[in-house]
Amino acid sequence: MADTKRKHRRQWRGYRTAAGGRPVKDFLARLTDEEVAAIVAGMKAVAEGGLGESRHLRGDVYEVRADASTRSFRLLFSAEGRYAQVLLSLSLFEKRTRKAPSDEIELAEAQLSEWRRRGAAARKLRRRTNEQGS
Repeated sequence: MADTKRKHRRQWRGYRTAAGGRPVKDFLARLTDEEVAAIVAGMKAVAEGGLGESRHLRGDVYEVRADASTRSFRLLFSAEGRYAQVLLSLSLFEKRTRKAPSDEIELAEAQLSEWRRRGAAARKLRRRTNEQGS
């Protein structure tokens, strides 16, 4: 018998600024291959295992921990979409303190808010365009 329960596949997307900048991708570009591999492994664990593979920080912001041989990193993200299938990477930084810095969490929250606001405006515009075309 076929599995009747539909599984929603989680996929990572990178936050883009309104000007098109990609802060997480830019940070990754400055790292060694080993450091990038550690971060990607953490991201893959969350994509396959769900939010239980991450740590909830505040509101809709979670973190993925990644430890390379000489440095540790934290990737802040949010699970978006109807079934939390979009994992939106918001901020990536080198871990230097025990707790995630509040300014990094606030930055991630501001980026998430701005991303959602732009998404809502785009959906509203599409609806308006569709209504006019009907």
